[in-house]
Amino acid sequence: MTIETKAGAAAPASPEIRAAMTEFLRAFETFKRNNDRRLSALEKGVRDDVVLREKIARIDRALDEQKAALDRLALAAKRPAKGEAAPAADGRKAAFARYVRAGDASALHALEAKAVTIGDDPDAGYLAPEPVERLIMAAVRNVSPFRRIASVREIGASVFKKPVSLGGAAAGWVGETAARPETTAPTLSSVDFPTMELYAMPAASQALLDDAVVDIEQWLADEVQGEFAAQESDAFVNGDGIARPKGLLSYASAPEASRGPDEIGYIATGVDGAFPAADPADVLLDLVYAPKQAFRANGRFIMNRSTLSAVRKFKNAEGDYLWQPSAEAGAPSRLLGYPVTEVEEMPAIGAGSFSIAFGDFARGYLIVDRQGVRILRDPYTAKPFVLFYTTKRVGGGVQNFDAVKLLKFAVS
Repeated sequence: MTIETKAGAAAPASPEIRAAMTEFLRAFETFKRNNDRRLSALEKGVRDDVVLREKIARIDRALDEQKAALDRLALAAKRPAKGEAAPAADGRKAAFARYVRAGDASALHALEAKAVTIGDDPDAGYLAPEPVERLIMAAVRNVSPFRRIASVREIGASVFKKPVSLGGAAAGWVGETAARPETTAPTLSSVDFPTMELYAMPAASQALLDDAVVDIEQWLADEVQGEFAAQESDAFVNGDGIARPKGLLSYASAPEASRGPDEIGYIATGVDGAFPAADPADVLLDLVYAPKQAFRANGRFIMNRSTLSAVRKFKNAEGDYLWQPSAEAGAPSRLLGYPVTEVEEMPAIGAGSFSIAFGDFARGYLIVDRQGVRILRDPYTAKPFVLFYTTKRVGGGVQNFDAVKLLKFAVS
């Protein structure tokens, strides 16, 4: 792994990251050796060794844990060093810090008289200054796997309307000097992406707020990131569109060969609640080739940890494992050559479940953020602690039904 410096030069990975990467790759080699032993014994008709199977399961869980730890180390390495110079203090940021630490909103009120964008309703809280908002949103993005793969658009309204073409435009061939007849205009429609309110309410002691050494903006970002990311990830996968975004799996689906224009196509495994016993990897290949080539170029798999554990054991005809760990810290593992993103909100393998999705999620799913993170300081509800009611508005939905396909664990 390389870490970018201000000058653009690549700095070597830290000894801690290199050691964690080595341990991760060593664990995968151990996993392969033991799994190969088990498969070889089964092929010879030997009864399945329960002890060996449990050992493989332990190594499999260790791989997940080591990969998560490795990703955290890589993320921490990208953060600015504590000794780096901070940007010049912003008047709004300083006024907001006084409000958060001591409840002094006088400076914010004074700024409101000059620019209404800083906050408009004290009873609903105040908009965080742009540096603080960026810090919170960056922290959420680092935690949320779906935000890292989907398209994200910031808007200033409550609803984002995206025009889409329903076809109907005409085209044709003409000679160099031939007349150009007027073509038929395309039929346009609009897809709406409304934003919904998402909130978190971290608590702090007054002693923490009085401590000048504590970076209060970073503390707030760290406190809300987990709650925001967890709620968002579930909504982007399973949300019903009522008071939260519409999730990928909430849209109508149909077999890829017969789907409608506003349905997500799927490939069936042919077995209810399982991969086929013979050549299970073939259905993954069918899934990869379900989207058009334009969407496969940036395609990736998403699945949860338990599904990945099952897929990790698959081999090709040459005996090579289809799942391969990344050679760089912080980079995703690969399946059939495509990146794999673990999204725990994807369902586990079961009867009729859509447990794996593949495609270009940047073109397929759109996340809409309304600008502004609002924070209301509440020192009364949970005395002696101070609550910070933090809200932002988020929407989301499928924007291109051709870009993403699902794997359905069913007969058809």
